[in-house]
Amino acid sequence: MSTQMPVLKEPPRKRRGNKKLLAVLFLLFIALLSVLFFNSSISKISEIQISGTHFTTTEQIAGASKVEVGEAFFQIASSDISSNVKALPQVEEAKVMKVFPGIVKIMVQEYPVVAFELSPQGDLTALLSNGTSVSAQQEGSQLLDKPVLSGWETNDPVKLELTKQLALIPAKQLLDLSEISPIPSKAYPDRIRMYTRTKFEVITAVSVLTEKIDALNAVIETQEPGKITMLLADTYVPFHTGEEGEESYTEKVESE
Repeated sequence: MSTQMPVLKEPPRKRRGNKKLLAVLFLLFIALLSVLFFNSSISKISEIQISGTHFTTTEQIAGASKVEVGEAFFQIASSDISSNVKALPQVEEAKVMKVFPGIVKIMVQEYPVVAFELSPQGDLTALLSNGTSVSAQQEGSQLLDKPVLSGWETNDPVKLELTKQLALIPAKQLLDLSEISPIPSKAYPDRIRMYTRTKFEVITAVSVLTEKIDALNAVIETQEPGKITMLLADTYVPFHTGEEGEESYTEKVESE
């Protein structure tokens, strides 16, 4: 006698429509959260912190950055803010850091001051290493550690090159220079006269200044005050004469 096999039921099929619906609902949820986030105060810039300024104001930096409190935090990239700030002539480097939520930090490094200049009206100007002139009335105390330029035309290209060369001189060596003025000649259009705080007078040229500075310091450290010429040939003549009837002498200084 044969027995009948039970009929196996097919497992119910999962509806693909449920997965699609869940995916759509999830995307809608994400979109809703995004809308709520970008319209909330947490997604806005709440504070702009600026540091490192000396010859620029926080207002100048903030204006150049092209970001304002209340704007979208993610609207502009940090690199773009940095580029905007570096467009200011006083600014050598600008680092930007965004701190969520809402804080933008701008850290500025300005070009260093290499000299000062007094206008005929008596206004004090600081000259930066890139040739930029900025007001420096509040920096009178720093005249002790930077040379003062006198007798220069405003747009003299030699003055611009001089500021670049002064930036290459170590601070300790720059400290002794007190005044620099132009005395151009046919042979040396960039010839200059410098006075030092150690009471030397130096005739040289902007184009050879950095290569002559070590030899200049060697003379200053070993000789009495006098006149030093450092051009094609280097000479030194002391200001005083020796014993009665003895003439001033000239010493050849080894050039590097």
